[in-house]
Amino acid sequence: MDYGLLMSNVERALGGRKLTQQDLLYESLRRAILDGDIHHGSRLLASRALAEQLGIARNSVLYAYERLTEEGFITASRHGSIVNMVSGAGGATSSSTSRLREPGNSLSRRATDLPRERSNPDEPTPFRPGVPALDEFPLGQWRASMERAWRAVEPNELGYGNNSGHPALRRSIAEYVRVSRGVRCSAEQVFITAGTQASLDLCACMLADPGDSVWVEDPGYHGAKAAFLAAGLRLVPIPVDAAGMAPTPAHWQETPPHLMYITPSHQYPLGSVLSLERRWSIIENAMARGAWIIEDDYDSELRHSGPPLPSIQGLAEHTPVIYLGTFSKTMFPALRMGFMIVPAHLAAQVDATLSEIARQGRVAEQIALADFIESGKYARHLRRMRRLYQQRRGALVEAIERHMGDLVTISSDSGGMHLTVRLDAPLRDQDVSAATREHGLYISALSAFCHHPARDTARYNGFMLGYAGIKPQDADALVARLATIVRDLASRACRS
Repeated sequence: MDYGLLMSNVERALGGRKLTQQDLLYESLRRAILDGDIHHGSRLLASRALAEQLGIARNSVLYAYERLTEEGFITASRHGSIVNMVSGAGGATSSSTSRLREPGNSLSRRATDLPRERSNPDEPTPFRPGVPALDEFPLGQWRASMERAWRAVEPNELGYGNNSGHPALRRSIAEYVRVSRGVRCSAEQVFITAGTQASLDLCACMLADPGDSVWVEDPGYHGAKAAFLAAGLRLVPIPVDAAGMAPTPAHWQETPPHLMYITPSHQYPLGSVLSLERRWSIIENAMARGAWIIEDDYDSELRHSGPPLPSIQGLAEHTPVIYLGTFSKTMFPALRMGFMIVPAHLAAQVDATLSEIARQGRVAEQIALADFIESGKYARHLRRMRRLYQQRRGALVEAIERHMGDLVTISSDSGGMHLTVRLDAPLRDQDVSAATREHGLYISALSAFCHHPARDTARYNGFMLGYAGIKPQDADALVARLATIVRDLASRACRS
């Protein structure tokens, strides 16, 4: 065998990645044995002879042989270095199975059945919902908080950390939501997570068993449905109207929930606010049936006019509510920090469960976030973002009315980072969504958030328009582009 040629071929296959001579020789011999180019039972050249042939140090050959011996590819004996039989290697088995085939097994049925929306973080962001104005985040202040945090970190805090989250952050969040959202809690009820999706996964795991029913808003948040489906729960879609989730007496009687997932302060995606009357009705019915309510309060701090309604969790003592919050919308998504607040009687059990199924980390980020909140910087940032988003929403609405007033009807919600519009043109919202992405815009079809997208296209034929990242001076040109795309589609539809 030409060992020099073998090494040259492997070096080219590495695509420019550099290896030392000893590592290159090891990798070359290893690949040759796995591919069957060096058959089992073959004897490799003596180390001195191979070193002379390749013009490298003998120690490099000895290193490669020792690694191959340790990994079971060869055996050193008085007859030399003999290649072992390697299961699956070419030439080591019968011709029918001489090469490993691509595995036939795949993901579980629960995983393959998950709803999927093609998403790429590198895609253009105009109109993309859920992404805050990242260029307006006070990065210098956050860096200062991070620097203070790292100076405060002690060596004993570099381990896995408290499974429930850093005590300072738990205290800061408890104090903040008590004042801002009327949540009834102590720091012991607050559990830090890696964002709302992680919180939903934990809720599905800890509060329900496979086959249990979970009510979800229809249309509703994809991430919640994915978490519940992945846990083997049975989704029961509940319609949404202008006053939020609207379960009927028949729903309560015929398909009572084990879990309920709601976004009461700003329904996702329609933007409606759950009325106080329905909040009380949901609490009373859930308590009567022993159901849990998962309250996702994802962007209530960003209401543009008037104070938001208080949280469902804080309406009464001992409500069966798991309250979820996130910093992805108010800070920045890459922070990956959220929290859940559980009833007091459940806190010890949740803490014990998390010690088995979760591990905390990112101690500096948690300390920095506690500092950011306690110093007042978080509240000041939110006040500035509310004003900014109100301006950006106003500019977007004006542009829509100017360019698309005959094509869409704007919803009347007054909070968050997106608005919804009903498509009045004779088009399918999902066709519009696909066409806009081809032109560098990111339009989310409303019908795609429905439990049965194809069936509910007529009822929810429209789209979400995120405005957090759109500067007022850019809104007109972007909406004009969108209007051109929609008019072109409508014109082609009329001709066909």
